[in-house]
Amino acid sequence: MQNDLDIFRGKRRMISIAAMASLFAFGGYAAAQTTTAPSAQPGMQSPVAYTEQQELVNSAETTIGNFMRDPDMDWLQRHIGDAKAVLVAPQIVKAGYIFGGSGGRAVLFVRNASGKWEGPAFYNVGAATVGFQAGISVSETLTLVMTDKGVNSLMAPSIKLGGDASIAAGPVGAGAASDITTDFVAFSRSKGIYGGLNLEGSVIAVNNDWNSAYFGKPVTPTDIVMTGKVRNAEADRIAQELNRVASRVKSSSVK
Repeated sequence: MQNDLDIFRGKRRMISIAAMASLFAFGGYAAAQTTTAPSAQPGMQSPVAYTEQQELVNSAETTIGNFMRDPDMDWLQRHIGDAKAVLVAPQIVKAGYIFGGSGGRAVLFVRNASGKWEGPAFYNVGAATVGFQAGISVSETLTLVMTDKGVNSLMAPSIKLGGDASIAAGPVGAGAASDITTDFVAFSRSKGIYGGLNLEGSVIAVNNDWNSAYFGKPVTPTDIVMTGKVRNAEADRIAQELNRVASRVKSSSVK
């Protein structure tokens, strides 16, 4: 009797975790946690107002470094210089028991006509899953956007990967095949019961509140990464890191 009660409690705990993950995935949690845009003059930001956003940008820089040092990410390291944009999610949480979900936040940087990287634009990433599953995993993901179609799709309020744009899991390990022709190529590094993370079917939605908070006024992803109408100097370091990494890869491929 006691064992049955313990199992029942365990299932209830897992279902509660799944519910939280699903809520996070589809924006409920993100909406509750978003920062209000500062009331400063246009173009001016309060250092306190976008602390959460800057923490995400800093974590994204760490994630890029992790992928560029990982010996299993050879394909990514060789092709990041060919990407038109990168979408970095330092933490995607996946949890569930039968019904589950995954969710997190991401930043987008797009390479402009002169080869420099513009950003960040902030997004929410989420998906629901059905099927036998149990446990929690936390992944960091780096997605290369390889086509103009992929970049343009991210200018919409939301897109579904695999529906509005094609996506493939990035090759991992030495000697990985190089003939990939999808809009998005996604890589993940995970710890937990699930192992890897499949972004097929995930919804990527613009986080307008975070974009407004970080740039001090209402802005769209097009304003941030396509036309360069706004910028935040606090993001210069990660843009410079992307410039350095991409140019290094290009230089080595020419030799």
